Amino acid sequence: MELHNLRAQRGGVVSALLKLVLIGLVLLVIAGGIAFYEFDRRIKADSALNEDTVIWVERGDSVSKVAEKLVSLGAFNDADTDQLLFELSARLNELAPDLKAGEYEVPAGASIEDIITLLKKGEPLLRFVTIPEGRTSRQAVAIINDAPVMENQLEEIPAEGSLLPETYSYQRGDDRSSVIKRMQDAHDRVLEELWPTRQEGLPFNTMEEAVILASIVEKETALAEERPRVAAVFVNRLKEGMRLQSDPTIIYGITGGEPLGRGIRRSELDRVTPYNTYKVDGLPPTPIANPGRASIAAVLNPAQTDDLYFVADGTGGHVFAATLNEHNANVRRWRQIEAERRRAEQE
Repeated sequence: MELHNLRAQRGGVVSALLKLVLIGLVLLVIAGGIAFYEFDRRIKADSALNEDTVIWVERGDSVSKVAEKLVSLGAFNDADTDQLLFELSARLNELAPDLKAGEYEVPAGASIEDIITLLKKGEPLLRFVTIPEGRTSRQAVAIINDAPVMENQLEEIPAEGSLLPETYSYQRGDDRSSVIKRMQDAHDRVLEELWPTRQEGLPFNTMEEAVILASIVEKETALAEERPRVAAVFVNRLKEGMRLQSDPTIIYGITGGEPLGRGIRRSELDRVTPYNTYKVDGLPPTPIANPGRASIAAVLNPAQTDDLYFVADGTGGHVFAATLNEHNANVRRWRQIEAERRRAEQE
């Protein structure tokens, strides 16, 4: 009887313990559910950001370092708690292996979950620098050196005519020399693409000579539709053994391509220099700027005309002529237009 009672008591204790364990497990599950719900709610909640904000992830930044940057940007509602939640969620989502250097634009109100998705799957913010057609290499370097958030100022000036004017993207922290390299590579690709398509019988034999002539065309007209015809004038002159007589070449010889700020003086027209195409035969020794693709294409496939002359027409373009008599008449009209413009300015 006593043994039976002892067994009954032990059974009651075990049962009670099992109930306690079960209750504990239930409470633990409930607590875990509540914790998970709260965790999920917090990482999906809108952040304190009231405007789009850029975060810069530098090379070598850890998840913790990124979290600190987000705190400094005011991206968390509760700095201490949300920083821990960000780091925990980042580790659960294996952010670290996919974390790429660059600037990221975090939208206003972005949640912790949104930010982690952006940093894991989004593309870094791109910036752009534009080198207009017809700029010299020195001017191109100045533009790139002035572009923000790139590293290492450029000291060396690339060879004139070796860059392709275009708009180039970059990221914060990129080396400025990498942009120059991309411009040179793009220039080489355009030449390699267009050179085989050139007309037969052109009065030059090398890609470098084509770039020299293209740079002159680039500086002579800003109108895309005129470039093949301007190119034809210079090609025809070279074929005829005539001098190019291009004012931009004289200016390059005086200023290195910077604006002259005045008219060309008679003494400068008469001075013999390698860039005075009124005095020297053929092409100048180097390009006088960096021509764009359209100007390179124009000199390789110029318009089929007999034109040997052109002069401004007063509207931003030019009027062309095949004979000197026609050209002189066009020059007289241009001078008349200029005289009328000056009188109008004085009234």
